Amino acid sequence: MSLAIDITGVPPERLLFAASPLAELTAMLHVLAVPEHHPTYQGWAAGTRAALKPDLAERLLEAEFLWRSSRADFLLPGRPAATLEEELDEVDRLDDKTYVSAALITTCGANRLQFGMPSPLTDPADRERALDLAQARGPRQASFADRLIADPRMVRARVRRMLEDCGPAFFTENWRRVRPRIAADLRLKTDLLARHGLADTLTSVSRAVTLDADRQQIVIDKLQDNAASAARGMTFVPTVFGHPHLVVVHAPGRRPVVQYPVTAQGLPEPVPMELVNLRLQALSHPVRIRLVRTLARGSHTTGELASAWSLTTPEVSRHLAVLRKAGLLTTRRRGRYVLYELDASATAALGTDLMDAVLR
Repeated sequence: MSLAIDITGVPPERLLFAASPLAELTAMLHVLAVPEHHPTYQGWAAGTRAALKPDLAERLLEAEFLWRSSRADFLLPGRPAATLEEELDEVDRLDDKTYVSAALITTCGANRLQFGMPSPLTDPADRERALDLAQARGPRQASFADRLIADPRMVRARVRRMLEDCGPAFFTENWRRVRPRIAADLRLKTDLLARHGLADTLTSVSRAVTLDADRQQIVIDKLQDNAASAARGMTFVPTVFGHPHLVVVHAPGRRPVVQYPVTAQGLPEPVPMELVNLRLQALSHPVRIRLVRTLARGSHTTGELASAWSLTTPEVSRHLAVLRKAGLLTTRRRGRYVLYELDASATAALGTDLMDAVLR
């Protein structure tokens, strides 16, 4: 399964490698939201969260659906700018329909096709469906979606102020620290593209990204088949804090954006091949792939998973046992219920960013 991006007739100069302050801030916010996905930065996340002012911490929690499991499109700029302020200015230029739809996709855990024409802002049926999906994910998501639909301008201004306040709180210092590594990676990619061509450059981005020269496609390993066009160009954004995720956003009429991790030092030891094979076998069943897709968006009980996919509870339990034996799931208790969660560090070791891929 893969995402195929059509590059037919796209000149090389439209394939852009660039640094993005907003994309890196979003990667940092993702680490703060789910530090267990990023063992290298767990210490950083703990220290940063402890130093946050209570008001900013509450506002981050309020909007974390924009970057927790997947990323709202507008947080990964197709044409990155030099400063965070410039990139936020570009986000402000989006119309409300585009902004709200992108935000609701991440908040509601919805497929991009579910919010088409006209819009949850103007169509009662779309609005009801969006609020129902958000409610199913939890009261915080429901509250955010309700306020976003009722008063998008207010919510957009509040989100911008929150992102700006991250600057003095933690972003400015950390961006200054990682910027040289990102710049070095960009120089390498530019040189590689000029000397060896697109195929080798894509391989250096990630083993999950390849060039199908015959079909004129960039192919990215994902857990579901999809297609996009790079007719307006395509952007590759390196990240330090985003390791190990390979994040892809794409929408009709917009440049696809790939945020890829720069090569990092001191990574964990390779996973034994026996365990890798066990995990691959666990993911070879279509039902288990469906369960992984759902769990990538958040924790669920056995009953919730059975209801979501119209399966029996015993059947779901058997498949969860296989995934858990392969080390792909973790569990925690919520009262008398057991919640299952996807272990992102385990899935990342397979060489494909399952945590983000299942949402695209």
